[in-house]
Amino acid sequence: MTFLPFAQSVAESLRLNTTQVNSVLELLAEGATIPFIARYRKDKTGGLDEVQIQAIEDELKVQKEFSERKAFIIKTITEQGKMTDALQVKIDTAQSIAALEDIYLPYKPKRKTKAQTAREHGLEPLAIMIFEQQNIEPFIEADTFVTDLIKSPDVALQGARDIIAEMVNEDANARAKMRKLFEDTATVQSKVLADKESEAAKYKDYFAFSEPISKIPSHRMLAIMRGFMEGFLKMDIAPIEETAVEKLELQFIQQHNATAEHLKKAIKDAYRRLLQPSLESEFRMLLKTKADEEAINVFAENLRQLLLSSPLGSKRILAIDPGYRTGCKVVCLDETGALQKTDLIYIHEKNFKLDDAAHKIRNLVQQYHIEVFAIGDGTAGRETEQFIKGLKLNLPVYLVNEDGASIYSASEIAREEFPDQDITVRGSVSIGRRLMDPLAELVKIDPKSIGVGQYQHDVNPTRLKEKLDQTVVSCVNTVGVNLNTASKQLLSYVSGIGPSIAENIVQYRTELGRFTSRKQLLKVPRLGAKAYEQCAGFLRVKDGEHPLDASAVHPESYEIVGTMAENLNLSVAQLIGNENLLNTIVPQQYVNNDLGVLTIQDIIKELKKPGLDPRSEAQAFEFAQIFSIEDVSVGMLVPGIVTNLTRFGAFVDIGVKQDGLVHVSEIAHKYISDPNEVLKLNQQVMVKVTELDIPRKRITLSIKQTQESIPKAQASRKYNATQHSQPQDPKELSMNEALNDLKKKFGK
Repeated sequence: MTFLPFAQSVAESLRLNTTQVNSVLELLAEGATIPFIARYRKDKTGGLDEVQIQAIEDELKVQKEFSERKAFIIKTITEQGKMTDALQVKIDTAQSIAALEDIYLPYKPKRKTKAQTAREHGLEPLAIMIFEQQNIEPFIEADTFVTDLIKSPDVALQGARDIIAEMVNEDANARAKMRKLFEDTATVQSKVLADKESEAAKYKDYFAFSEPISKIPSHRMLAIMRGFMEGFLKMDIAPIEETAVEKLELQFIQQHNATAEHLKKAIKDAYRRLLQPSLESEFRMLLKTKADEEAINVFAENLRQLLLSSPLGSKRILAIDPGYRTGCKVVCLDETGALQKTDLIYIHEKNFKLDDAAHKIRNLVQQYHIEVFAIGDGTAGRETEQFIKGLKLNLPVYLVNEDGASIYSASEIAREEFPDQDITVRGSVSIGRRLMDPLAELVKIDPKSIGVGQYQHDVNPTRLKEKLDQTVVSCVNTVGVNLNTASKQLLSYVSGIGPSIAENIVQYRTELGRFTSRKQLLKVPRLGAKAYEQCAGFLRVKDGEHPLDASAVHPESYEIVGTMAENLNLSVAQLIGNENLLNTIVPQQYVNNDLGVLTIQDIIKELKKPGLDPRSEAQAFEFAQIFSIEDVSVGMLVPGIVTNLTRFGAFVDIGVKQDGLVHVSEIAHKYISDPNEVLKLNQQVMVKVTELDIPRKRITLSIKQTQESIPKAQASRKYNATQHSQPQDPKELSMNEALNDLKKKFGK
């Protein structure tokens, strides 16, 4: 077998089988997408998943960049006429960009330095004598270099030391030793700049801070970097200077003759003026990149969980975007999410019209056969929820996360969808549709606006966008897309499609009425055979001409499914969902040149439950009867919903407008380093209020302490619309108090 360039080195770097890596690289070179390879080419890759395939693509990019840089360095040094066999060997055996750059440093074009000036003044021979520790008297030797430009032996010796300092700095071995010292012992130190204490109050934890670079977590590094960039903090990254200088002296000082003192001075100058600042910049960038990547991974994982949140499905929804003074915007949506009716009710503050609002809601529910209420969880959300529940309409009420809804409302996408509606209507529609299908609605919003990130404004924006786009693509293709109802935004993330083809699909669908088969995709302008191969398996045509068009079985496998059905004396339609007969199929009997065991197993699995949405169904949730931070007290036990996960803890909404923080140490009784080990976004949890800072609007919570305060079964209970949301704890609000609060808020 002939391997593609980089296949072996990528495999070694990722500790994967070279044949598997080579197959992935071949498929990528042919234009296959990562979701397609992971789902429909398992036999070629040996079952590699999306994460592994993405890692192969990323590593290939790194190795290509390394190879290109190496070629540039060889070309540059060769053109200078300075390439030697020994230097070529060093370059060829360099294993990292840092090692490569260290070798290149002496030959790299640079701005004029002190050493270059000294060389121009003829001081290099003196520098070499001292550097080699020849048996000379430095001051006497330096006197022979005095000229009109070099006024004295001291000036000559200083020039020689400048040259030596640059030689030390450009020595690849010295740099490697210093880099290792930084890795092992350097610390990140920060302190507040003079007269900035009051302005920098939010960085108080970093006014006098020090932590080893090997241990500092990403969120602290990013916080210090932000304070540094904003001009509030001074930041240093370095090991102990005496240790660094001592290591350099051990490398370069071989004799203890008259030149040793000058060599020591040059070495210390080299470290302070050149090596330390250079390596500090390098490690600052490395730490920033590492912190960025960790923060981006946290954001991507949170985004994945949010996009794969449980959908309610096709229901007739009355959605409300709550507001105080401006009223609550109400919209009615049908089962497809189409807007049916808009209205406005006033139920808060002095302008409330409760009777009128109640009458409108009852009429809308009856007229549009409403099955569910969706209420935005922002301003006045909890109060609006209580008003709707007070109408006793016996319909489920869901509070819906509205982060980013305002971004969507003002977007070009929203204007295109609802050109005749104002932004408040668009926002209400978005809230209702999010409940129906979070994925389909959230793909219309810039992921950075959804509110599940950690320091997203501080990380590399290009890398962030790349990672979040990969996450959206993965989620969309994991779930699959209804070809006849999907928006062009959702379609654009399907494997092999993209924005322009997505628009063509929607336009063709508008003209056609609806797709009745996957094959019709080939009639869509610019959607050729390759794009069809990549996208067909991820698009669903429900109630179409071919029963498999509604499943994740790829059209290229329809023939083999037909053979399976024929062998069992069934039609394909009769085989689908017939789990007992499907269990009798032996995958090995259907293996051929194109389809292997892994693909056949996937086909059988899909046939058992065709088109099954991998997401669980949405469940309603009920907060405790508390509405503001003033209603909260230390010791309370209340239900909450996980709204954001970071490396240092989880943010939980307990229904009072400010999310509380559960530190990672307060999540479980066992040690965990990452909240994702035990928690998921939108998970319903019981929490105990452990600290409260009302002026700063901070609530500190604990999950593990609820298991100490209440029976285990009660602590782990999931609270939904059909369950009581308040454990009977004396520190909680009583139901009578809650009802009295409601009477005060709503007049009755």
